[in-house]
Order: sequence, then structure tokens, then C-alpha cells
Amino acid sequence: MPLVDRDITDGYALGIDVGGTFTDIVLAGPLGQVAVTKCLSSHDDPTEGILRGVRSALSEAAVTPAAVTRVVHATTLATNAILERQGVRVAYVTTRGFRSMLPLGRYARVEEDRYDIHFDPPAPPVALADCFEVPERVDHHGTVLVRLDEDAVHEVAARIAATGVDAVAVCLLHSYAHPEHERRVAEILRETLSPDATVVVSSDIWPELREYERATTTLMSAYVGPVMTRYLRRLESRLAESGIQATVQVMESGGGVMSAELAGRRAVATIESGPAAGVISARATGLAVGRPDVISFDMGGTTAKACVIRDGRPDVTREFHVGGKGSFGGRRAGTGVPVKTPAIDLAEVGAGGGSIAWVDDVGTLHVGPRSAGSQPGPACYDLGGTEPTVTDCNLVLGYLDPDTIAGGTLALRRDLAERAIDTRLAGPLGVDRAVAAHAVHEIANATMGGAVHVVTVQRGIDPRGFAVVAFGGAGPMHAARVAERFDIDTVIVPPSCGVGSAVGLLVTDLSTDRVLTRPVTHADADLDALERTFTELSGSAALDLGVQLADPDVEVHRSADVRFTGQAHELTVSVSGSPLTKADLDEAAERFYAEYHRAYGIELRGPVEFVSCRVRVTRVVPKVPVSRKPGGAETASGGLAHRPVWFREYDGHRATPVYDRARLRDGDAFDGPAIVQDAESTVVVPPAWHARVDAEGNVVLSRTQSRAGGTR
Repeated sequence: MPLVDRDITDGYALGIDVGGTFTDIVLAGPLGQVAVTKCLSSHDDPTEGILRGVRSALSEAAVTPAAVTRVVHATTLATNAILERQGVRVAYVTTRGFRSMLPLGRYARVEEDRYDIHFDPPAPPVALADCFEVPERVDHHGTVLVRLDEDAVHEVAARIAATGVDAVAVCLLHSYAHPEHERRVAEILRETLSPDATVVVSSDIWPELREYERATTTLMSAYVGPVMTRYLRRLESRLAESGIQATVQVMESGGGVMSAELAGRRAVATIESGPAAGVISARATGLAVGRPDVISFDMGGTTAKACVIRDGRPDVTREFHVGGKGSFGGRRAGTGVPVKTPAIDLAEVGAGGGSIAWVDDVGTLHVGPRSAGSQPGPACYDLGGTEPTVTDCNLVLGYLDPDTIAGGTLALRRDLAERAIDTRLAGPLGVDRAVAAHAVHEIANATMGGAVHVVTVQRGIDPRGFAVVAFGGAGPMHAARVAERFDIDTVIVPPSCGVGSAVGLLVTDLSTDRVLTRPVTHADADLDALERTFTELSGSAALDLGVQLADPDVEVHRSADVRFTGQAHELTVSVSGSPLTKADLDEAAERFYAEYHRAYGIELRGPVEFVSCRVRVTRVVPKVPVSRKPGGAETASGGLAHRPVWFREYDGHRATPVYDRARLRDGDAFDGPAIVQDAESTVVVPPAWHARVDAEGNVVLSRTQSRAGGTR
């Protein structure tokens, strides 16, 4: 087959999602997806796994590297650097009197820590020895109370230079209201430190009130920024060496993408990179089938994530915690590292295909949170792992075909899975191998159900009217059982579900956010001043994207953080109108009242204040279609075969039809129990469920019986 010429195809796009276990690659062109690759992630150098997957995808589709015109990447690099403390050494500079704020930290004893009499709090994000202070003071209105002592700043800069740190984070008190002191400190630091040193100031990263959160956000940006910059430069260089000249775009936590250069400068915006891409993919799937209300359910090799999408829009939070502790995917305030940047609001639990099952000293079975990852991986991978995982149990239960995982590039050893389960689980528990494996499967389902509970019931949302969109390498295997726990009767499994996040990357647009705290009461609001703030924020965001606000493909969304006068926390509502009018502000206040009622169930009205102005600038980019149509001629009437599969309804294995998804057509339908498999994932259709294929190529599961056992 001849290689496809770039001029003929108008270009191809690569979606690259690097997870804890697998690296997923999707290659799409003018006619939709042309190749999908799933390979083991290479943790020592993620670019190795990426290049291996990219070469495989290009070869499979017979596409030249030069024909690739867009590369979009999701990475866990920033998250891993923070959790594993693999960032660079950072010095922290703040206002005199606040040097100990970050070393003292903020930690709440939650979960098992509450009962630990030997509790030892985690290490602070920065050591006290690396914290410095300078004489200056500004109040929350921006009034200078104490002028910046530049001689003292020069002295501090010299002391920092002597430490040999790689980066400096500058966060002065109330710098969102008066950034000049911070900027002058940064100038002096850059003059004194080596040219390779990174200097980050909070008024550039996230100029918003609340000193501790602003400081940790700035510190983390300095901590992971150099790591991210080096990694992305290496990735672009290696792609260029292979013939791909397209610049790399990086998924950001809020659901858009940014340039690699901007991702290096604002690395904290990429922390929830991979999960955000999956949610965008689930949103697109729901809208395509007329279901704007869906629950995104993504289960990979290391974790599972859940997110609610209502009216076609995922919920977005402006603050989240990296690491920390909580229950079933929720993170408790006071644990982990708080980061203030827009991120799609999701719950994440340590329950993936690689989650290790283990029996404690008192004979209780647990699943996770430790994961075998890709190295050594589950026991059945035959890469040195000996501990049983969820994947090992799914293989023994018959849900997995040992010859089709990762496109057939990784053969699974059932005997090794059986040995691990017998030795570590069934033996200590005194039960049959299949019973132990099914118990692990059920515990994993319960853990993942907890994540769905966090984003729905715990927030006052009835999940029964939603459909579950299942993806990730392991998601469709567990989705129906998780849905049953909430009396949800529809599960949608899109094409290429095993690489759903990589697909989501290709339907994104370039975007970036800006925020500035400017508190003002509704009654005293200066419309001209607010309009100037919104305009300046829009201009700054457009500059980072390299666009003009007047360009036809540029969209600007304005919003504001609003609260009742006297309250401490805000809700974000959209602000229409440009230039801003009194009617626009009144309408924003009404939106706040409605949002307050939705969030808290309280009908309350009263004086409000506008605390922070927010802007999101988006450049809508041309996209290749990402649809994936089946390629064979057979229909569901010819299943691949039957194999024994364990279902709790039969309390044992039962001969179950297995269908090749690539052969299914629009309108094909069958009842459970059944298995649908392809090169990237497996769909388990339990008894009392019905499966059909729709015009979009989705496998739609519908429950034929309610929880009470009646016909639906």
C-alpha cells in the first residue's frame, strides 16, 4: 500500500495519552480514525513508549510522519512529579513575617490518621531553610503600606544563588491587588541567578485571594515547570527526528489544550491532563446520541475516574488537591497540596486493572490502592509481577481474552494469574479460586461505585436519570455492574473506548484561563473598572494563545466569583455583555442566587459582592473526524466463539457468546450474558442486560430488569 501524501490528506492528527500502565495512541485523518495503538508505558523515559506507539500507528495506517499536522498530548508528568517529589529544588520568597507559612502547612487528620497515636505529618512542600522573606507590605486594596526594600531583595537573591536551587517561587501578600513588588523581586532574582534558573511569581500564575492556596499553586508551578519544559522539548525533538514536524499541544485540566511552551510556563494547569481528556470524549459521545446528561466512567490500569456531565457541560472546580486523603475519590480539605486552577471536577480512586489484591493479617481482603502499573505489571503479564491484580482476576473469571489485550501485542498467562490468586488470596481465605477472583472484582466495583457516589449522590444529584459512558482499557468490563449499584439502566460504550482519553484529545480546542481578584459590592460596582479588568484579562490570554480577540475563530467566556456579603467563599457564574452594563451585572447576581439554590438547596437573596473576574479565551481549531467504523462484513449472528465466564447470577462459569466488535453493525442486538471484545478493551454484558449497536458504532447496554427484579 502506498504511503499517504500530506497534500492529498490535508493532514492527520495524533492523540497521545500516557497513563500509569498504558500509553494510548490514536491516529485520525480526513476519513476518521485510521489506527489505534496501546502499548505499555515506559516510566523511566515516557518518550520511548510514545515513539514506539506512534511508529506502530503510522505503520499500520501507512501514513508518512510528514502527514501529521497536529499532535495533542495528555500526560501525568506534573502529577507524578508532585506525588513522587521528583520536581526541582525550589526557593520560596514571601513578605516578611510569612516565611513559615508553607513549612507549617495545613494538614487535617482524616480517615485512619485520626486513630494513629504515632501520626507523623507529611513533609512540607518546601523546607524552611529554602524559604526567604523580604520587607514589604501591601493591603488587600493594593495600597502600599511598606515600600519594597530592594537592598534586602538583593541580599536575599545572593543567598538564594548560593544554595544552588533550580527555581524560585515568589508570592507576596496581596500581590493580586498590587503586583509591582513581586515583579521587581523577580527582576532582581533573574539578574542575580543563573540564566537557567526559573523564577515564577504568583501575580502571573494565579492572582487570586487566599494566600496559602496562591502560594502552593505558585510553588508547584516552579517545582514542576522545569521538569515539564525539559520533557516536552525532548518529546518534540524526538518526534521531529522521526519526521513529525507538528508542534506538540498539551491537554490542560479545564478541558482545552495549550502549546507546549505555555504548558511549561503554567505546568500546574496540566495536572489533571489525562482525566480531563477522557471527560471531553465522554461528553462528545453523549451529545452525539442525544444524551447531554451522562456520567463519565474511566477505568485504566492504575485508577478509575468519574465525572458528571449535565446539559453537555462537565462541572469545573477552581481548586483541587494533589495527593491527600479522602473517601472513595473525594479529597478532604487540609490534605494533599491545594492547587488553584480550573479543572474538570472528578473523583478518582485507586482501582484500576493493575490494582493489587491482598489479604491483611486478620484475613480481610483488600483491593488497591497499590498498583502493579506496567512494571512489573499484573502476574499474567509475565514481566516479573507475582501479586494478584484486578486484571489477573478478570482473566480467571473469563472476562478477558488472553490473546487480544493491547492489540494482541501482550499475551496473558492464565497459569501465572491462577498461581498468584491461589497463593495470595484463595489459600489464605480458604475459598475457591473463582470465588476469590470474583470477590476482588466486586470490591473493585464497590470502590469505583464510591467515586460515582461522590460526584452524584454526595452532591445532591440523582444518578438514575443519567447514562454511563464507559471507556478506558478496563472500564467497559465493570461499567454495567457499577451502574446497577445506582439503578442506572443505560451504559454507552463508544468506539475505541479502550483509548477514550486519546480520542478526546482530538476534539479539543486551544484555550487558556485568566483570573484577577478585584472585590466590589454589587451596589458599588464601577462598570468601567470591571470592563477594563475583563478586557485586560482577555488580552493577556489572547497573547498567550497567539491570537487576536477579533479573530472569527476566537471565543471569549467571562465569569465572576460571587458571594453574599459577609460570606467567605464564592460560586462562579457567567457574565454576559461586552461592554459590561448594569443589566449584565444584575443578571449575573440572579444567576448567583439560582446557583446558590442549586448547590445548597437554600432559597436566599441579599446583597452580594463580586470577588474575582475570570476569562477563558478559546481558539476553535480545525479538527479531523474521530469516528471509527467497523471494517468487516460479518454481523452479530456469527460470534467468535463461546468461552466459560463467571457470573454471580449462576454462581459459577457459564458458556458465554463472544463477539468481535469490529464485525458488529448498526442495529445488531443480543441479550446478556455476552462478551464484546476488540483490540483495546472488553465489554461485559451481564445477565439481565441487553446490548445493541447504534449508528455511531456505540455498544449501548440497557438493563432489562430493575434492582427489585421487575422488567423495565
